[in-house]
Amino acid sequence: MSDSLTLGFLIFPGFPMAALTSAIEPLRAANEIAGEQKFRWRVIGETMAPVRSSAGVVFAPDEALSENAKLDHIFLISGPDAHFETPSSGNGALRRLSRSGVIIGGFSGGIFPLARSGLLENHACSLHWCYEAAFRTEFPDIEAVMTVICQDRRRMTASGAAAVFDLMLKLIEDTFGAEIMTEVACWFQHPFMRTSDVAQKIPTLATANTDDMMPKPVARAIQMFAEHIEDPIQIVDVAEAVNMSTRHLERSFKRATGQSPLKYYRRLRLKQARQLVLYSNDTITEIALSVGYASTTPMVRHYKETYGNSPQQDRKDKNKFRVTDGNCLPSV
Repeated sequence: MSDSLTLGFLIFPGFPMAALTSAIEPLRAANEIAGEQKFRWRVIGETMAPVRSSAGVVFAPDEALSENAKLDHIFLISGPDAHFETPSSGNGALRRLSRSGVIIGGFSGGIFPLARSGLLENHACSLHWCYEAAFRTEFPDIEAVMTVICQDRRRMTASGAAAVFDLMLKLIEDTFGAEIMTEVACWFQHPFMRTSDVAQKIPTLATANTDDMMPKPVARAIQMFAEHIEDPIQIVDVAEAVNMSTRHLERSFKRATGQSPLKYYRRLRLKQARQLVLYSNDTITEIALSVGYASTTPMVRHYKETYGNSPQQDRKDKNKFRVTDGNCLPSV
C-alpha cells in the first residue's frame, strides 16, 4: 500500500462531466470506507475562470494550472477539440510538472491536448473508438491502443468514463489494498476492475450488438472493412478471405447486422468521415480521399443521405450537437 496521493483534474471547456465524477466519487468512497483521507483532489483550470462542461454544468476551478500546488498525478479531461488559450504557458506548465515527477494522463478526449503538449511522444495511450480516425490523422506517430485503460511508464490514460472508474479502482487497490477496492466497486455496483488487457467494446453499425458478439466470419469481414477504409476492398475478396461464397456472406451479414455487406461497409467509411469532419481540420476533399472516395461529390451525397446534413453543415454546427439518436459522436 502507498502513501496519500493528491490528484489534479485539469478541465477544459466542453469537458465530459461523467469522466470527472467517475474519478472523484470512487476516491471519496475509498477514503470514507477506510476512515482515512489518503486521496485528495483538486479541480484545475487553465485560469480561475469558470469552466462549462459538455452537459452545461459550470465548475469553478480550485486553482489555476500555473499555481505550484503539490500534485502526484494530473489528468486532462476534455473533448478532442480542446486547446489551451495560451499554449506556450499551458504546455510549459505541464512539462514542468512532468519534469518534477508528476504522473500525467488524460481521460476521453483529454488525450488530444495531452498529445498536443508533446508529452505523449514515445508513449502509448488508450484511445476511445469514437475518436480513432481524428486522433490517428493528427498524431500518426503516437501509439494509440484500443484497450479501456493504458499505463505506459508515467503516462496514464482512460478511454471513457467507465474506464476512468477502472483506473481509479487500480489506484485505490495500490493505496488501500484489494479489500477496500472491492468494497468501493460494490458500493457503486461497478463490475470488478478491468485492466489494461481488456479491449473496449465497440458497437456495430445499426445493431444492438457489439463487435465481440458477431459471428466469427462476419466479425472478420467487419475487421477487413475497417482495415480498408482508404483503399476499398471488393466484397467478393472479403467473402473469399472468410471462406464463404459471396451469397452466403450476404445472408450471414444480413442476419447479423440487418444490412448488406456493401451498405455496412459504406456506413463504416462514412462513420470515419464524420469523425474527421467533426474532430479534424482536414478539408472535405482530403476527408473524401481518406475514406476511399475518388472525389468529394459522391461522399457528400452519401453523407447527407446518412446523417441528414452535409459535412460542411455538420462542421459548422458541431458545437450544437447533442446525442439523441446515436449518430452524433459523444463526449465520453
